[in-house]
Amino acid sequence: MTAFTIVAATAPDPVIPDFGQASDCVSDNGFFCVDWFTANWSSVFWPALLEHVRLTVIAVGIGFVLAFAAALLAHFKGRLEAPFGGLAAFLYTIPPLALFELLVPGTGVSILTVEIALVAYTLMVLFKSTLAGLREVPADVRRVGEGMGLTRMQILLRIELPLAVPSILAGLRVTTVTTISTVEIAAFIIDQGLGSPILQGLQSPFTTQFVAAGALAVALALAADGLIVAVGRLLSPWAAIPREN
Repeated sequence: MTAFTIVAATAPDPVIPDFGQASDCVSDNGFFCVDWFTANWSSVFWPALLEHVRLTVIAVGIGFVLAFAAALLAHFKGRLEAPFGGLAAFLYTIPPLALFELLVPGTGVSILTVEIALVAYTLMVLFKSTLAGLREVPADVRRVGEGMGLTRMQILLRIELPLAVPSILAGLRVTTVTTISTVEIAAFIIDQGLGSPILQGLQSPFTTQFVAAGALAVALALAADGLIVAVGRLLSPWAAIPREN
């Protein structure tokens, strides 16, 4: 039985929920009914938003740790780049729904299935951006560190990693926004995240639920991207200084 069959078997018939005395907007099925949205914020949208954030943070956090460690190893031992990079690139090419279904027989219809897939999609971008940032450090800068008597590990911590921060955060921005969008697709497997009200909205003629959940997903992606940009400016203020020609 595939994930699609499981969802289809458990999904209720599409109906417009009965909320008692409906407003004119709800009765006329307006594009976006503010009163319905605010009335259902605490019971529908806020829990889904929190679930979406949790699924995203777990996936990006685990993916970053794995990709960062692999990039450091590849930076010191170049022969390790091809195996990990090839595996990450292969996983990245698998469509999300296909990967979810491939995992279901082993891990079931569960959060674990979703998180394994989400982590897999973070690896390639995070690995390549981290490794690129480390390798873009000018050789002259490394030699200055050596001339100051710094060890290889000290050069990494005091010179290479700080200078690689913009590249690392650029990859983190792309990965975070991509993961937020992929979590929506995960609603086919688990009834969590903003993908859940989006799917319910698609199955109903009532448009407000679909529009509101979709708008929240976009707002979450923009907020996450802005937060990472702000962190990047704090960690690497020199990167924002324009270079003189």
